[in-house]
Amino acid sequence: QVQLVESGGGLVQPGGSLRLSCAASGLIFSDYAMRWYRQAPGKERELVAGISSGGGSTNYADSVKGRFTISRDNAKRMIYLQMNSLKFEDTAVYYCYAHWTLTYWGQGTQVTVSS
Repeated sequence: QVQLVESGGGLVQPGGSLRLSCAASGLIFSDYAMRWYRQAPGKERELVAGISSGGGSTNYADSVKGRFTISRDNAKRMIYLQMNSLKFEDTAVYYCYAHWTLTYWGQGTQVTVSS
């Protein structure tokens, strides 16, 4: 079956960096556009960043532009989210999402920005 498994979350101080990873299995990865979403306590899930199936096109939420970078390695069936200059408001559970003819979600990884 399809699995998306996120990793790399944790506790970081404001201004710090984290790199999230998402490993995909059970699907033809190179067919799927991929996204990172996040959900903070008491808030709706929001789109953070997206990347096309071939990796040539990316998009970002205004709140993370210039600080976060999404990338993918189709040979490894992985996507990444490099997060720099982290802020308190980046605290959330981060989810990996795959979409093409069907859509799939990962289980999420917690990112906590705290001093």
